[in-house]
Amino acid sequence: MTLRFAEPQAPATKLYVVSQEDLTSWRETLAQEPRNWLERLNFSATLGEVALLPDGPGAIAVAGWGSPAKQARGRFHMATIAGKLPEGTYEIATELPEELLAESALGWLLAGYAFDRYTSKSGAKARLKAPDGINAPLIEAIAAGEALTRDLINIPANDMGPDELEQAARNLAEAHGAAIEVTTGDALLPANFPLIHAVGRASPRAPRLIDMRWGDTGPTLTLVGKGVCFDTGGLNLKPGASMGLMKKDMGGAANVLGLASMILSLKLPLRLRVLIPAVENSVSGNSFRPQDVLPSRKGLTVEINNTDAEGRLVLADALALATEEDPDCLISMATLTGAARVAVGPDIAPFYTSQEPMAAALGPAAARVADPVWRMPFHEPYESMIEPAVADLDNAPKGGMAGSITAALFLRRFAEGARNYSHFDIYGWQPAAAPGRPVGGVGQGIRAILDALPEVLEL
Repeated sequence: MTLRFAEPQAPATKLYVVSQEDLTSWRETLAQEPRNWLERLNFSATLGEVALLPDGPGAIAVAGWGSPAKQARGRFHMATIAGKLPEGTYEIATELPEELLAESALGWLLAGYAFDRYTSKSGAKARLKAPDGINAPLIEAIAAGEALTRDLINIPANDMGPDELEQAARNLAEAHGAAIEVTTGDALLPANFPLIHAVGRASPRAPRLIDMRWGDTGPTLTLVGKGVCFDTGGLNLKPGASMGLMKKDMGGAANVLGLASMILSLKLPLRLRVLIPAVENSVSGNSFRPQDVLPSRKGLTVEINNTDAEGRLVLADALALATEEDPDCLISMATLTGAARVAVGPDIAPFYTSQEPMAAALGPAAARVADPVWRMPFHEPYESMIEPAVADLDNAPKGGMAGSITAALFLRRFAEGARNYSHFDIYGWQPAAAPGRPVGGVGQGIRAILDALPEVLEL
């Protein structure tokens, strides 16, 4: 689907954003007939309320949208309005603060999203003309990247395995002139990706490392995304209730590809690298086992105390590869731990960073673009929890406490040497419908990262 603004020359119905405080004064600006109609509708300008006022022949002349004078709880309220309006083209006729206008415009575009691969459902059909004062190409690039992320997560594992995830990366690379290399199956071993191979070798769908590059000048940014296309838990088999959403365990890969799409569409002046270890964590006679001790690309050995903690293993090899080029900024994204969901719920993307400039940039960026993130600590006293007796590292410390932090500390061991490393422990799923966000796959943290990059990389 194409989430774009209407053509600038298209005739449009005016849409007024009206708060309860401003309702009386707005009503008085209307002619008598539409004013009478408004009164018969009992329009009170409560949040999300819509009033359609006809002209003489019966077409829509004016639309009013109830909105609070102050920022309301939640975000993307304009997406709700887009879903209520009849098909047609609209333009916002009320002056709004710059950030609210940009959020409203993006919310409208996102209201047009629907996962329609297997059904005929569609998103909102009302079109919006790009409001004056926004960066329309930026918002369209964000909407397209978000749609890519959602589609990749929403596709079930029978149609989204390592092969299909690789093809999605290839499609993105081809569209923007990026280079791509893929190391697949047993070739991972001589290429020194032993953890990726170990996690994925039990599946008939071969594991692989996807490596995409774009750009010749500027600072270097490397994105690493967990691409576990389905996670049974391995020999530590998940119960059925926990396995139900495991098609989304490649949400980290989907998010970095969505972010890469935004960066490529905007042609940001940087050198981009995207690394995705793509595997299925399956069960067979050659599955890796609890208490196996596995080598890694970094040279660190890992004791396996739970085969269901596989995401950090495949990321470890990819992070080790990433640090060999010492990028200016290294970011990993993964649907990694249930502990993160317990800590902050499904709507907030917790992140870890040792770099104060990144932390300082992300907070304000998240607020500007309505993409909530929350900083978590690399709490060094917990390092001993990931150090077993028989290997350098433990992939699943006992006790269950601080699970998101210990996972982040595990990953940081493989990113040692990176000047600017940040990790996002995302959920990647919208469990209940909200404005602009239907139930299903969702981007988390990527709009905040995009907004922060110019400051972090001095673009």
